Amino acid sequence: MSEPMETTHDLARRHCRPCEGGVPPLDQETVSELLKRLPEWQYAKERIFKTFTFKNHYQTMAFVNAIAWISHRENHHPELEVGYNTCQVRYYTQAIGGLSENDFICAAKVEKLMSLGE
Repeated sequence: MSEPMETTHDLARRHCRPCEGGVPPLDQETVSELLKRLPEWQYAKERIFKTFTFKNHYQTMAFVNAIAWISHRENHHPELEVGYNTCQVRYYTQAIGGLSENDFICAAKVEKLMSLGE
């Protein structure tokens, strides 16, 4: 019997591990499996990303500040592209030149953050 697949919230409960390089990026099969846990996140150019839409600029900036808090706590920082009512969040582990488990942990934390308002 196989183990049940870890959910987004299970992944969000984990914490990032320091990454100083010297480990290979995740392979495509692992990336594909982890992406299944992150609704609407996409993969391109060695990054995972998702665009979030809000009612106004204030809500967008509150989201950006919440991501800054997550980033500080996990010591893993995304690329953010911020507009009036949108924010695209992109994760990539520069130290290894690709994706690490940390990218998926942080993306899951962002998803958990968004589910708090539901």
